[in-house]
Amino acid sequence: MKAIGLLRHGGPEVLEIVERPTPHAGPGEVRIRVRAATVNPADTLIRAGITPIRQRGTEPVIPGLEVAGTIDEVGPGVDSHLAVGDRVMAMVNPTRPAGGGYAEWVVLPEAWVVPAPSGASHAEAATLPMNGLTALHALDQLRLPEGSTLAVTGAAGAVGGYAVQLAKAAGHRVLADAAPPDADLVASLGADHTVARGPGVADRFRALTADGVDGAVDAAVIGAPLLTAIRRGGFLTYVRGAADQSAFERAAATRGVTLIYAYVHHYDGRRDKLDLLRRLVDDGRLDLRVAATFAPEHAAQAHRLLAAGGVRGRLVIQW
Repeated sequence: MKAIGLLRHGGPEVLEIVERPTPHAGPGEVRIRVRAATVNPADTLIRAGITPIRQRGTEPVIPGLEVAGTIDEVGPGVDSHLAVGDRVMAMVNPTRPAGGGYAEWVVLPEAWVVPAPSGASHAEAATLPMNGLTALHALDQLRLPEGSTLAVTGAAGAVGGYAVQLAKAAGHRVLADAAPPDADLVASLGADHTVARGPGVADRFRALTADGVDGAVDAAVIGAPLLTAIRRGGFLTYVRGAADQSAFERAAATRGVTLIYAYVHHYDGRRDKLDLLRRLVDDGRLDLRVAATFAPEHAAQAHRLLAAGGVRGRLVIQW
């Protein structure tokens, strides 16, 4: 089969079409004929060699953390309702020996795979698993009671946008940041109040509350400067560590704010969580946003576009 991989770490130019053995479903597994795989910031870190994923001998590294497609093979012992011909979506962990989702076929344990949202294209369905589960994990760890006030940074992005919508679905009051061109988009996602993003955003959030927000989802990776927006006893979930994590933790402790790391792989194989996201899409409470699609041979172009910034929605490779 064809896959998109790299034989050395570096810039987007290292991505190339490689040949890999076609996998087959074993016990408890299903094989997905991949039709769409998203391009995420995590893929660029894998490509650049910033993550722990390294080549194994001469084997190429295959990025890709979320896919959508059709089941075309079911292994023995699969006891879910998944069957050949089903349109599905799934998370993929590229640290596994088989690599990630930038491939024509992917074999996964059945617990990692759920039906795609009704009426969603393959490209749309592929945008949900990783970013949706990251946002869901962030909110689940906050454990805020219904009616709490939550601040979301990076609200126009994929994780931030899902966080806004999931928080509204949970019954929270949501404050979100946005650049002027994105203000209408963020409002359409359900934010109760939108403030200008950039320096001083914590002050602007704080001005909308009496004592500070109850919690924050920091999808924009603002870090310590966001702490002043949060009340004493509140919570901040972050998706990437700070340059000086120790200083970040000390600042949070000084302000009485609990830091929580939102790590999507804690929800690997959590069929219940991924299926919850599917149901929310089917109920019209989550939007699927595709920014652009690319043929596999243009994967490097997708990586360059993502690195340039300003992408709203997800870039998707289509097979």
